[in-house]
Amino acid sequence: MTESRQYKKGSQVCREGEPSEALFVVKSGLIKLTQNSKEGKQHIVRFLFPGDYFGQFALLHNKNNDVTAEVIENGEVCRIQRKDFIPLLEQNAGLAFSFLMSVSEQLHQAEESAGAMHMFEVEKRLARLLVYLYTRSHSEPPAAAQAIRQSVALPSAQKEVAAMIGTTAETLSRKLNKLEALKIIAMHKRTINILEIEALIQIAEIRS
Repeated sequence: MTESRQYKKGSQVCREGEPSEALFVVKSGLIKLTQNSKEGKQHIVRFLFPGDYFGQFALLHNKNNDVTAEVIENGEVCRIQRKDFIPLLEQNAGLAFSFLMSVSEQLHQAEESAGAMHMFEVEKRLARLLVYLYTRSHSEPPAAAQAIRQSVALPSAQKEVAAMIGTTAETLSRKLNKLEALKIIAMHKRTINILEIEALIQIAEIRS
């Protein structure tokens, strides 16, 4: 029922506006979802890590893809065709409930992200992004992390990461340098070593 395909960096899994026939699940690698505005400007929706999925809106509503999925790091993506997935949901109440809960969590994260863009300063938005990347890269919850150096990689160029948190590349660079001066992080190109995860969580104002 599930098809898998290897993708190289720079390739596209699906394109905005094209017909959608499947639900996509990231098995490995890193995916960037983007949308184009009416003016033709590209907007980063979010980054997808192993275990994340996309295409559910177009799939369930039988519409064209509303995003373009670009591969940022080589990886494997699984797909389940609509003709197989919809009957599976109809026949399995437990699976349908789990899928509903997952979609609900995804919506909640999107609402939190949109709220943060208006409510929080750039430092908090940046800290939240770094904590998010940390939790996706490490199995233990951030509150339980040991006081040891852990690294995360920015999923894209600073200009794109800056756009994702609603700021400029110059401001993002200044905020990263400030965190480094405070010895909360240490940077090496796109790799960020998190030295004080608890301090980062406090800046992000994340509730346990």
